[in-house]
This record gives sequence, structure tokens and C-alpha cells, in this order.
Amino acid sequence: MATLSDVAKKANVSKMTVSRVINHPETVTDELKKLVHSAMKELNYIPNYAARALVQNRTQVVKLLILEEMDTTEPYYMNLLTGISRELDRHHYALQLVTRKSLNIGQCDGIIATGLRKADFEGLIKVFEKPVVVFGQNEMGYDFIDVNNEKGTYMATRHVIGLGVRNVVFFGIDLDEPFERSREKGYLQAMEGSLKKAAIFRMENSSKKSEARAREVLASFDAPAAVVCASDRIALGVIRAVQSLGKRIPEDVAVTGYDGVFLDRIA
Repeated sequence: MATLSDVAKKANVSKMTVSRVINHPETVTDELKKLVHSAMKELNYIPNYAARALVQNRTQVVKLLILEEMDTTEPYYMNLLTGISRELDRHHYALQLVTRKSLNIGQCDGIIATGLRKADFEGLIKVFEKPVVVFGQNEMGYDFIDVNNEKGTYMATRHVIGLGVRNVVFFGIDLDEPFERSREKGYLQAMEGSLKKAAIFRMENSSKKSEARAREVLASFDAPAAVVCASDRIALGVIRAVQSLGKRIPEDVAVTGYDGVFLDRIA
């Protein structure tokens, strides 16, 4: 079985250089990486990441904590899981999916948390001893990853206004959370520059709820109109309502979603 020394000898470099290529590839040149990887391939050398993690007192495991019901947001989380697992694999980390009840099962090097609400930051996240990155905008000072929610709805609203519609309403999620407030703010900012009256309707993040509300709201609107939605799930319900009312999309009612999941293709 080939060793680190064998690879170094084959590539005509030091063992330290081979180690840097394996553990810190960003610190070496592409030419050097190519040379070492070629030697590793020729010798069929496979780095022992488990042993390295043991020496460094690391687990090479990152936990993904999901605090929402998976069955209500499945397309969204499937995209999220795919992206996270692909990136972790590039760095030789394993992904462990956990919930509230299974959070303390096994060790890890860090936690990615998503689906959090205000109470979770005090009662759950605050007690973590490992590094935490929150997926989604928050106001608690934690590092987070998110899109520009405000700009997104601003651009969507400006787009439908430019279509010459008579009414533009916003269907939001009934949550007092930063991401939702930002999405509503983007809509309101876009409406300020027009002569149209802003109208916000809040509901559960459910296609059934949005479908029922859309039937009520759109029945009183003259075409053309537009509905800017805070999520693709809400948008799907609006689309169903528009179709049930015998109206055309987008000629009679333009509909925009948010999140970029597969629901836009299903619709």
C-alpha cells in the first residue's frame, strides 16, 4: 500500500508539500496540485481522512438542523440538501440530517440551522457549543446565508407594474420574521413609485390557503392584475385560483413566486 512518502518521492517533492496539497490545496499552485495528484493516481494512494480527523480532534461531520415540517417544504429542502452535501463532499465532510429530538445524537464540527424562528435562537441555538451558520436572514447576530429578499420582491413588483396591470397585490406569509418583512418592504417600495394602491394579504405558506384567498381577492379585480407572492407555494395556489376563475395567465393575471423551487415547473 502506497504511503505519503511514496507519493512525495514519485512527485519529487517533500512530504510537507504533499500534505499541503491534500489538506490545504488553496495554498499551492495548480501546477503543483496536478503533479501530486498525478502521483497519487499512479500509486493508487487514497488519503486517510478519518485518521487525519482523529489526530486533529475533528469528526469531519456537519449537522444540518431542519426545524420545519419537511412535508410542507420538500422541493425547497431537496435543493438545499443537494447543494450542501455537494459542497461538503468536496471538502471530505459528511452530512448528518438532524431534528430537534435527534440534535444531540453524535458529535460534529459545526451546525447549519434552517427553519428557525425567534424563540429558537434563545431556547436552542444559544446553547450550541459548535460553530453555527443560520440559513436565512436573522436579527440575532448569527452568521447567515440568504438572498436579498427586499430587492427580489422589489424587482418582481417593478416588473409586473411595467406590464401595465391595474392592480398589484402582495400575498405574504403570516410570520413576523426578518425575511418576510424584507419581502413585504420590497413590494411596498416598488409600489411607492407608482400611482397604484398597495394591498398586502397574509396567510399560511400553503397553496390551499392562497388558492382560497386568491379566489376572493381576484373576483373583484378587473383584468389585467398581478399577484406578487412571498413563496412559490403560495404562487401555486394563486395560479390554481386564476385558472378556476376562467382567467388567463399572464394576460389577465400575472403571478410571481419566490424561492426558485420546482413548483414553477409543476404549475
